[in-house]
Order: sequence, then C-alpha cells, then structure tokens
Amino acid sequence: MRNKFNSALQNESIDRSSKNKKFCRFKKSGIKYIDYKDPSFLKQFVNDQGKILPRRITGTSLKYQKKVAQAIKRARHLALMPYTTDTQ
Repeated sequence: MRNKFNSALQNESIDRSSKNKKFCRFKKSGIKYIDYKDPSFLKQFVNDQGKILPRRITGTSLKYQKKVAQAIKRARHLALMPYTTDTQ
C-alpha cells in the first residue's frame, strides 16, 4: 500500500516552467533613482496593510529592493505615506 502511494507521488510531474519569469522593472526601464517624494509609485510595493512587499513577489532585484525599502521608509517618516492603514 505504501509503495503505491509513493510511486503515485513520484510519477506526478510538477510543471514549473509554465510560470512567467519575474523581472526587475527598474533594470528593464533603466530607472536609477527611486524618488521617495512619489508616494503613488511607491504604493505599488506596499500591500493593503502597509507592509513592504518582498522581492519574491515583486520580482525586484536586491539592489533596487533595498532602494525601494529605503524610499518607502523615508516617505513614511515625512508623512507622505502611512505606516499602516486605518481600515479594519
């Protein structure tokens, strides 16, 4: 019984190639500076709760993810963006 279960799992192929490859939008469009004074652009990298989205979701490279995080933190400090949302 156990061998049938294991063989069924091994025979099941996982198709990972069908997913679209993520890309860094900053490298693609040639953006070098991320402006903290543009909260409408920075909202793309923040979820509904106000948390910064991780690289694995946005597809941003490490270099630009650090710049995005710093820009969001600066915008929050200057009250251009909220730390959290008011909705419950």
